[in-house]
Amino acid sequence: MRQIVLETETTGLETRDGHRIIEIGALELVDRQLTGRQFHSYINPEREIDDGAFEVHGISSEFLADKPKFAEVADEVIEFLSGAELIIHNAPFDVAFLDHELRRLPGNRGRIADICTVTDSLALARHKHPGQKNSLDALCRRYQVDNSARTLHGALLDAEILADVFLLMTG
Repeated sequence: MRQIVLETETTGLETRDGHRIIEIGALELVDRQLTGRQFHSYINPEREIDDGAFEVHGISSEFLADKPKFAEVADEVIEFLSGAELIIHNAPFDVAFLDHELRRLPGNRGRIADICTVTDSLALARHKHPGQKNSLDALCRRYQVDNSARTLHGALLDAEILADVFLLMTG
């Protein structure tokens, strides 16, 4: 069983306002074991980053200016995700952004649901721990996962933390 733990960072909260992905971090699990295979890329969103988003991840437009555009990494992203079960915390948010980026590409690239399945670890946590806080930080405390390196959100670091949490939560 191949699973990909995935997180993104974005320029803001809404694709309808033209917000874009600026970072993708993804780790591969096979039979519930990390394989060491990963995908990580910063992405030039070709737009400014909202102040609120910058406060969450600390990634600036200046830093992203020389990074590849989504179209330049799209094939690699699709290949890495194809056929896997994606594990994403608050999956509707990340999937909406991934689908938005795929729609912007020339030709019909479909949707994330066309290339893989998606499991929302937030929905899973809410089912398992109803009425409790189920943010990634709250789950780290509950499952004793060290997230002390997480002063700001970052896609790859968050994916690493989520992988640990997911394995403990579903073990």
